[in-house]
Amino acid sequence: MTDRTQKPATELVGDALQSVSSLVRQEVDLARAEINENVTRAAVAVGLLVGAVVVALVALNVLAAALVAALAEAGLAAGWAAVIVGGILGLIAFGMMAKGTNDLKLSSLAPTRTMKNVKRDAKAVKETTNV
Repeated sequence: MTDRTQKPATELVGDALQSVSSLVRQEVDLARAEINENVTRAAVAVGLLVGAVVVALVALNVLAAALVAALAEAGLAAGWAAVIVGGILGLIAFGMMAKGTNDLKLSSLAPTRTMKNVKRDAKAVKETTNV
């Protein structure tokens, strides 16, 4: 008597191929979603860099006005006030630029979760084929 609950080998291979195909599709979808998320974060970082440039230009303008004011009136009171404001704006621009550049590093844009899942899936497939 033969056991009718067992599937033929070709059907098992077909099921395995279908499972692997489905798994690959899911990993591609995950990679696409993660890359979209990283591109959005990169766009925000670029916006911070643009903002840093604008603030830096304002800071340079204020510092230039401060120097002119300092030289124009020997009292330097109004000029030093402008220097302080320009220095603070310069520090803000530096902070924005540092944050934006840090967020644009390639390592922070890589799809790390997808890579971890692909490695895990490859290990699982390898373990099931070695049984």
